[in-house]
Parts: sequence; C-alpha cells; structure tokens
Amino acid sequence: MARIFLFIFVWLISMFSTKLSAQNVENFSLSGNINSGKTHLVEINLFNSEDKLVKTEIPDKNGKFDFSDLRNGNYYLKINENGAEVYRSESISLAENKVLPKIELKEKLIEGVTMTKAKPYIERQDGKMILNVENSIAATGNSAFEVLEKAPGVNIDGNDNISLRGKGNLLVQIDGKNTPMTGSDLANYLRGIPSSSVEKVEFITNPSSKYDAAGTSIINIKLKKDQRKGTNGSASVALGTGRYIKNNNNFSINHRNKKVNFFANYSFAYREFFNHLMLDRNFYDDNQTLQKTYLQDNFLKYNFRNHIAKTGMDYYLNDKNVLGFSIGFVSNKFDPKGDNSSTVLGSNSLPESTFTSQNRSKDHWKNVSLNLNHKYTIDSLGSEITTDFDYINYSNTSLQNFDTRIYDIDGSLRNLDILKGDINGKLNIFSLKSDLTKAFKNKWKLESGVKTSFVKADNDMQFFDASTGSSVIDTNKTNHFIYEENINAVYGNVSKKWEKFSANFGLRMENTNVTGTQLTTNQINRKNYTQLFPSAVFSYDLNEKNNLEINFSRRITRPSYNQLNPFKFYLDPTTYKAGNPDLNPQTTMNYEFTYSFNNKYFATLSYSKTSDNITDVLKPTVENGNIVVVQTNDNLSSASYLGLYLIAPVKVTKWWDMNNSANFYYGSYTGNIADTSIKNQGNFTFNVNSINSFKLGNGFTAELTGNYRAREVYAYMNLKPNWYLNIGAQKKFKNNSTLKFSFNDVFYTSNPEAKNVYSNYIENFVVRRETRVATLSYTYNFGSSKNGQPRKTGGADDLKQRIGNG
Repeated sequence: MARIFLFIFVWLISMFSTKLSAQNVENFSLSGNINSGKTHLVEINLFNSEDKLVKTEIPDKNGKFDFSDLRNGNYYLKINENGAEVYRSESISLAENKVLPKIELKEKLIEGVTMTKAKPYIERQDGKMILNVENSIAATGNSAFEVLEKAPGVNIDGNDNISLRGKGNLLVQIDGKNTPMTGSDLANYLRGIPSSSVEKVEFITNPSSKYDAAGTSIINIKLKKDQRKGTNGSASVALGTGRYIKNNNNFSINHRNKKVNFFANYSFAYREFFNHLMLDRNFYDDNQTLQKTYLQDNFLKYNFRNHIAKTGMDYYLNDKNVLGFSIGFVSNKFDPKGDNSSTVLGSNSLPESTFTSQNRSKDHWKNVSLNLNHKYTIDSLGSEITTDFDYINYSNTSLQNFDTRIYDIDGSLRNLDILKGDINGKLNIFSLKSDLTKAFKNKWKLESGVKTSFVKADNDMQFFDASTGSSVIDTNKTNHFIYEENINAVYGNVSKKWEKFSANFGLRMENTNVTGTQLTTNQINRKNYTQLFPSAVFSYDLNEKNNLEINFSRRITRPSYNQLNPFKFYLDPTTYKAGNPDLNPQTTMNYEFTYSFNNKYFATLSYSKTSDNITDVLKPTVENGNIVVVQTNDNLSSASYLGLYLIAPVKVTKWWDMNNSANFYYGSYTGNIADTSIKNQGNFTFNVNSINSFKLGNGFTAELTGNYRAREVYAYMNLKPNWYLNIGAQKKFKNNSTLKFSFNDVFYTSNPEAKNVYSNYIENFVVRRETRVATLSYTYNFGSSKNGQPRKTGGADDLKQRIGNG
C-alpha cells in the first residue's frame, strides 16, 4: 500500500509541474558560425551537462546556426562532419543569450570554447571521472575486466575483488544496471565482455541521492550505442595471444527515422587465460609456535565462450512521448581446469605429506533481461517524467569434479577423495521505477522519484562422494539456500544555480526487507531496516577558469546473496569458502572537495568513514583434527580513508599528448577478526598513471601507458608494489576503418603479491595472470551520418550487484 501512495505522490507532482511549464522558465539562445564549405555534411549537436542530447541543428549555407528556447545551465557542442565527430567544445555556461566566436573547424576555437578533435582518454564531467575506452589503443582486444584492471585508481586483489582509490565494496553497473555479482563471479562475467563493445567507463566516487544508495562508489561501464539517423553499423574482429589464444568479434546495427529507432548488436568472444596462485601458509598456536606449513601451487585455466546479444526499439509517438523496449541475452560457457600440488611441513619445517587436487568442471551462465520504458517530455527545457519496468533472470549450472589424493612422504597413497558437484542457481529480479525532473523559474530544478524491487535467488548445490566408485550424496556439503529481498525507495533533489554559485540538496529513503532460508538446516535469517541517505553539492566559479566544488553523500553496501549463505564450498582439502549469515550491511559517509582549472586540471581531496566495513578474511580452524582455512566475510568495526586525486593532462608538443593522474591516500582499519585485533592499521600509499598519445601523421597514431602502484596495507593484507607498461599503434583508413595493434604488460610486472597476517596464521601469496598479451584488431564502420536522440538504458539500478561468492 505504501508503494501505491508513493507512485500517486510522484504522479501528482508531475501533473502540478506540467501546469507550471514554460512560463516559469527563462529562455535563452545560443548561436554561432562555422567556416565549413560543405555545411550540408555538417551536423551540430547540443548536449547538456548530463550528456543528454538537447537539440541538433544543420548550419545554413553560410555556416550559421542557432539553438533557441534553452534554459540556463551548462552545455557543450559536438560537431560531426560526414558522420564522424570532428570537434567537441568545452563547457559553455549559458545565463543569457550568447553568440559564439566563429568556429574554425581546422583549428582551435578562440575566446572561451576550445575545440578538440577527439575526447581525451581521461576526463572529468559533473563529478565523474570518465575513461573513454573507445579512444584507447591499449584496450584493443581486451575484456571489460582487463580495462578496469588497468584503469587509474583501480586495484584488483588475488580474489578478484575490485577497489577504487583504496575503497572496496563498489557497485559495478553495465549501462546503469547493477551487475548481480561480486568477486570472482563478477570478474568472470566482465571477462566475457569484449572491450570493443565498451564506449566508456564512468567512475562516480560520490553519487547523489538520485542514484541507488548501494556501494561506496559506482563504476558504470557504458556500452556503445549508435545515435545517428539512417542505417548505421560497425563490425570488428580482434585476435590476440599471450600464453593462450584470444578472439573477440562484434557486430552492431542501428536504424533510425523520424518515428522509430531500432538497434541490435551481437558479440562473440573466445578467450583462454590462466590464474596461477602460489601460497606459503603457516599455522601457529596461541604461543606463536609454528604448527604446520602448506606450500601450495594452484594453476587454473579457463576457456570462455561468450555470446552477448541485445535488441530494442524506441517509438516516438509525438514530440512529448517516447515508448521503448529492449531485450538482452548473455551466454557464457567455460570449463575450468585446476591443478593443485601441495607439500605439508610439520612444526620442524620438514615434509610430512603431499597431496594433489584436480578440478575438472563445466559451467554455463545465462542472463535474459527485458526493459519497458516510457518518457514524457514536459517542456523543451529538460523537464520530463520517465518510467521503467525491468525483469532480469540469471541462471547458472556447474558440473564439478574434484579428485584429491593424499600421499605419505614416501609416496604411498594415504587417501583418495573424489567429489562431484551438481550446482544450479536461479535469480529473478523485478523492478519498477518512476522519475520526475522539472525546471522552474529563477533557475530552480526539482528531481524526485520512487522505486520498488523484488529479488529471489534460489541456489541448489548437491555434492556426491564418488571415492568408492559409486556416487553417494554428501550431506555435509549439499546445500539449498533461498534468498528473498524487497527494497522500496523514494528520493528528492532540489538544485539552484546563481551567477557563480550552485547548490544541490538531496535525500533518499530506502526500506529493505531480507529473508535468507537455509533449507538444508531449516535456518532462517530475517532483516528489516529503513535508512536515510542525504547528499549535497556546492559549486562556486571563482572566475571563468577556476571552480571549487564540495559534496558529500551517505552510502550503504548490502551483503551479496552468497556472502550470507553459510554453505561450505570446498576448494581443496585445506581450504573452503563459506558465507556469513550474521553479516551486517556497511554504511559510509563520503566527503569531497574538488578544485578545477580550465575544466582540464583537477585536484580532489576526499575523506570517508565506514561503519561495519565488509572485509574478506581468512580464518584458520580445526575440522576433524585437520587445520583448514575458511575464506569468508566479516564486519570490521570501522574503516577510514583520506586521499588526494590529481588529473593533469599535458600537451608536450603538437604531436604528443600526455594524460597524467595520481592518487595519494591513507587507509585506516579497526576491528577484531579471527582473534586478531587491529587499530588504525594502514599506511600512506599512492599510484600514478600516465597515458601518452603520439600523432605520427598519415592516419597513424601510437600510445604508451605506464602505471605504478606503491605498497599498500589493507586491513590484514600487505600488498607489494607493482607496475606495468603498455604500448600500441593504430592506422585509420579513408574507408572509415581502423587497424589497431597493442602489446600489454610488456615486462610482465603487473601481477599482485601480498602477505596476510593474523594471530595464528600467516600467508604469503603470488598471483600470475595472463596479462602480457599482443592483440591485432580491425574495425569497419558503415552507414549514414546524422545523429539522433540517445536512447534510455532501463531502471533496475539497485539490485544486480549481490549474487556472487565475494
């Protein structure tokens, strides 16, 4: 009933706002002139500060253009010539009618609006750092996971957990929709998405209350979409090799006319790669006396066969109403092959026994998604109401086969253990949301919305002991866990802009209802809570080139579905994963202060404080007289973060552009896990990144990227420094095609090494992944040249993060 009232409330606001429409808003115009002699091939697109296309104009035969009925705010221009983007302006602040100086397409625009021929690899817009992946040569032939792995400020540990600028528990989105996975499951999903499908990656470190409250920060991977009128498309193929072969293939097509916008895309990727984990594990008693040591070598090989398909259509009923739908499908098959070789040392550090484990599995993950959407345009100034319904289904099957053999030191077989697993998982997500954006007079803007979502995850895991030749169900490992979740949210944002000062205040309320049912043990855990999430942004223009911005927000990270599942998932005789049904959500307060110069150089000072920080931990325990390690999650009391992030592009020469970024920060952690207390444990650390682009002429460009990460102490983990160097080159041809070559991690130095220290357990590990890869790719674009209206992506924005093992 409460949700019905919320929708009625938004509907009433929208009806009231519609009546106020344009008479309450000041209208301005933006006009100018270009020097092109072929104006019929030129198209000028005006975008607002939220990257939404506002209007498109074709200049007259004299090169003149005019955009009218614009509300005050910040805009920028994109100019396309014969279908290709040739220039893009910096931000244009519009508070009165403005006439731009003449735009020289072959040179930079003078007096205030500097034009560039291509987006930089790194840029910042509206509080977001943006990585323009399609402009990167080094990203050629990679997966989305590898793009993130080498992104400035991003770190990925040995368990595939992603952190941004030292902060973990992120929300990862694809086109604004949350991925329902964490840890290795999320990594495997992203490894199946070819970088050729990715347009850009947005890093939102301090989201406003308009965004879902989940995650300390948001990483949004935006896939490519063709916005041009007529029929357009592209096809690409990439072939790479390191130790194993990699192949990415992508095809997309888009058709748009006055009433209909239809799109479809398909990609197939075949990628083989390995994960080589070497462990030195030492167990101690309460007197810190060494009891046992495991020396382990784990080699895991994957072969992904990934299909991604998506199709949809927008139908423009009239100037105010647009209906749309999209259907997506993902299929990812892979056959993990793992080989574990271990030596067990006694308290005297002499060998006692050895064991080997073989993992031969077959996995198949599938995802089907449906989005229905409607947009009602209230006026021509950006006021609108949008409504989205999403249905998403995830399913996975895994047939596992573990063969473990334990040998005495003389080589005689002591024990044979054959374990077979039949795992089936299903996840259904239903989401309904409605958002209102309304502009009022005197430069006020209101944003409000409501959302409700339902999630049900059903994981049925059956394990069989086949050591004697026949399969007998193993009740100690077999598990059936059902997770149900309902989240209801309402938010409101009010913003106001003066001549030099702007402010935005927001408040979001989320009500969460969770039930976890362990059918095997009849264990039921319920949690219900309602929390408020405020946010605010204050911005002040010191002058035309200097700006100051202060913002803050409160965030929540809910445990993933499998992080709450107490099921024991055995990796080898000495290690298993298990969820924690008592795991609490963590809450974070984020504060940022940003100085920008010329909308080009940025310095951001940030501070955050997290309560009940969700942390990956290793817990040594004794089971059946044997020492084993449990990989699980627990809540630290608190974690704090203080950092300085810098972006400084440099134009060294006319042919050499350098994009530099650096992150300096101090993380501090307090809590007690596995009988090990830490208080304000952490260190000062930093990472630096430099991307160098070289224009060689005749359509040739080259790229060199270097990155260095210093030593970092993250709670109980001490990570060693590492670095990498990437090189690449490309050639653009006159037939609108591009040939690219890249060679990543030239010196094979980017793999992590770390040490975990607990009271009764010390572990050293080294991970070797296939990061040194050479790739050659070819892309051909075809079609017409005119741009159209960008389509919506959907509204399931707070759900799809939390199904993985973590």
